[in-house]
Amino acid sequence: MKNPLFVALDVDTEKEAMRIVDLTASYVGGYKVGPRLVVRYGEKLLKELVTRAPLFIDNKYFDIPNTMEGAIRASFEMGASYATIHAQSGKEAMSRLAAVEKELNQERPFKILAVTILTSFTSQTLPGILKPASISEMVLELAKLTLQSGLTGLVCSPEETKMLRQKFPEAYLLVPGIRMEGNDLGDQKRVADPASALKAGASALVVGRPICQADNPAQAAKQYLDVIQNIG
Repeated sequence: MKNPLFVALDVDTEKEAMRIVDLTASYVGGYKVGPRLVVRYGEKLLKELVTRAPLFIDNKYFDIPNTMEGAIRASFEMGASYATIHAQSGKEAMSRLAAVEKELNQERPFKILAVTILTSFTSQTLPGILKPASISEMVLELAKLTLQSGLTGLVCSPEETKMLRQKFPEAYLLVPGIRMEGNDLGDQKRVADPASALKAGASALVVGRPICQADNPAQAAKQYLDVIQNIG
């Protein structure tokens, strides 16, 4: 991506999503949608978004391998250039999806991104079964598993970005939890400003509410883009 800024369309209606797209399209490299919009509006909205910018379908698939493959293929057919799965789905599923990714790239560029540990978790709020290891240790192990499976796309928080870039220089690191100083954190816990995330090795950034809920979404998006361009 020439512009590594994804805007997460964290809104409830197609009308509001397209309003934000109309206001921010000049400053954005792609748009991220998840179940909140996909379940409500499906193909109609996705096909419209594809005409505006690269589409990132963030449904975070985590199921048996056959179901995950079907979901990834459906995402591709809807026009997605990026789609997410959970790295915890395991090596069998991810190895199979790595082959699917390679196949689909014969048609057009497409990347599967494996989510490590969600940015809303802290060491205190992790499910008990995961707590014996630190978040950074778990992220590293899930990243190793992902790359061993043949995928190179990872989703991680800003706190793990530098570590993963050093360990896996070939990886594509998509980093959510991006906030300017003074932005409301919402339910994000492991966060950073865009400059810090890019300097740590992020390949692309995801910004949602600080742009979507801004009084002036265009101005907010431009502010993030200015930081990105200054780093570049």
